Amino acid sequence: MIRAFNATDKLYNTNGEVVIAAIKARVKNSDNGDYYLELTCGTEYNEYIQANNIIVAPTPRGDQAFRIRTVTKKSKRLEAKAWHVFYDTQNYLIADSYAVNMNCNAALNHFNAATDNPSPFTMSSNINIINTYRCVRTSLAECISTVIERWGGHLVRDNWNISLLSDIGVDNGITIEYKKNLKELTASYDWGGVCTKIMPVGKDGILLDELYLYSDIQYDIPYTKCISFDQDIDEEDYKDSSGELDEAAYTAALKNDLRAQAVNYLKNSSIPVVNYTLKGNPEKVTDIGDTIEVIDERIGVKILTEVIAYEYDAITKRYVNLEFGNFTNTLSDLLNNISGSTNEQVSNAVISLTSELSDAIATAQDKIWNALSSSYCIYEGDKILIVDKIPASRATNVIMINSAGIGFSNTGINGQFTTAWTIDGTFNAQAVNIINLTADLIKGGTLKLGSLLNQSGKIEVYDEANTLICTIDKNGLIMYASNGSYVVLNQDVGLVGYDGAGNPIYWVSDDSFCMSKSVVTQEITLCSKVRFLPMQITENDVVVNDGIGLVSYYEE
Repeated sequence: MIRAFNATDKLYNTNGEVVIAAIKARVKNSDNGDYYLELTCGTEYNEYIQANNIIVAPTPRGDQAFRIRTVTKKSKRLEAKAWHVFYDTQNYLIADSYAVNMNCNAALNHFNAATDNPSPFTMSSNINIINTYRCVRTSLAECISTVIERWGGHLVRDNWNISLLSDIGVDNGITIEYKKNLKELTASYDWGGVCTKIMPVGKDGILLDELYLYSDIQYDIPYTKCISFDQDIDEEDYKDSSGELDEAAYTAALKNDLRAQAVNYLKNSSIPVVNYTLKGNPEKVTDIGDTIEVIDERIGVKILTEVIAYEYDAITKRYVNLEFGNFTNTLSDLLNNISGSTNEQVSNAVISLTSELSDAIATAQDKIWNALSSSYCIYEGDKILIVDKIPASRATNVIMINSAGIGFSNTGINGQFTTAWTIDGTFNAQAVNIINLTADLIKGGTLKLGSLLNQSGKIEVYDEANTLICTIDKNGLIMYASNGSYVVLNQDVGLVGYDGAGNPIYWVSDDSFCMSKSVVTQEITLCSKVRFLPMQITENDVVVNDGIGLVSYYEE
C-alpha cells in the first residue's frame, strides 16, 4: 500500500492523507549510495503529490518514507521523485563539534546532538573502531559521510533511524550460475587490476629470496606485476643493548612481512573485478548486503558477492533489478544529490606555469603515483587534510587546504608548513624545481642560476619576432646583432666584438682597447695632449682644401 502524508508527519501507522493507487512505483537503493522512489499516478492525487510531502511505500526493509522533491504534471498523470527522509539530514547544521577518541556509535550520537535545530533522527552503530573527527560548519548529512569514511561500515536507513553497521544482509545460500539457471544476467569484467604473479618490493628495495609469488588461479596468459609495499618494521626493535643491529633477524622480519602482504594482494587481485546486473526476482533475497555465490564458467571461478543495489517494484513487491559484484563499495553517490559540485575559476593570473616531461618530472610523477595507495583525505569542516597515515596524528607528510590557501608539511599536522600557496597568490617555498616557467613579470632580490655542469644556468632574451638577441650562461653575456655580428663579455676574453664570420673586430686586452679598424666622425684626443680636428681651407668662401689638423689639447 502506497500512502501520502503531510510534510511534518513522523508516524506512519495510519492510511495518512490518502492511499494512492499508483500506476508505477519503483524504489532504487544502493549500498552507501542513492535511495529514492519514482512514482507515477493519476492527476486525482494532485492535492497530495506536492513538494515536501511524504510518500510511504513498501521496500524490502518494510514501509519507508520518501520526501517529494520534484513533481512533473502531465495531462492525465503525475510523475514524482521522492528521496528517502534520510536526506533531511542536509537541513541540519553543525556549527562546531569535536568527537575525540570515540567509537562510531558515540560519535554519531555526539554529532546528532550538536545540530542547530533538534535532530529528528536516532543514530546507532556496532563499529568499535576508535577515531577522532572535528565537524565545523557542516550539515549533518556531510558529517555522516565523513564518519563513514573515518569509521567505515554500511549505512542503513530505516525511516528516521540511521545506523552504521559493520556487516549487513544475510546468507540464505543463494547460488547463481551464469547462463545455466539464469538467463537475464548481465556481467561486466575489468581485467585491468588482475595479478596472478607478483614481484613484491619492500623497504629499501628488498626482494624475496624466491623473487616471485604465484596465485592459485592461473589463466592462459600471464598477469605479472611488480608491486611496492610499505613496511612498518622498526629497525630499532632488532638492536641489542649496545645498539648493534641483528641484520639477519631484521632482514628476515622484512621478508616475512613482505611475503604476507604480497600473498594477501594476490588473494584479492587474482580474479577480475566483476559487476553483475540481474533482471528478475530470485527467491531468498531480502535486502542489500545479502550474500550471493556466483559460478561463472567463463573465468572458472566461484565468487561470493553481496547485493549492493536494487530496483524494487513497490506495487508488486518484487525485485526488478539486482546488482552485485566483487568490487569494494564506496560512497560514490551518497552526497551527489545533497550538495552540488563547486566550480573554481582562476582568472587574471600573473604567472602561468607549464611543465615538460623530464627526468625531474618523471621522478615527481613516480613519487605521487606510488603514494596513492597510502594517501588519505580527511575533511574537518574548516579544512581538508591529505595525509600519508591515519589517524592524522601519526602522519608525517601533510597537505592542508583551507580558506587561506594550501600548506605543505613533512613534519606532521602540528609541524612546520614550510611551503605554502596563500589565497592572495603568494607562493612561499624553500626550493622550487621548474622545468619551464612562462611569466609576465618576475620580481625578486637575487636571481641565482647555474651550478655544477651548468644545470639550468642560462637566460635567453628574444625580440618580438622571436629572434634570440641575448644569452647569459656559463659563457658569459652574448649579444647578437641582426647582421650576424655579436658581442661577448666574460671572465676569459673580457669584452670582444665579432663580425658575422666570427672574426674579432674589437676587444679589450689588459688595459688596452684594440680594434681592426675605426671610423671617427668628429675628433680624437690623445693622452690629453693633442687633438685631431677636421679642418677646411677656403678662398673667397670656397673650400679649396679639406683635411685634419693637429692642435694642442686645451679645455674650453
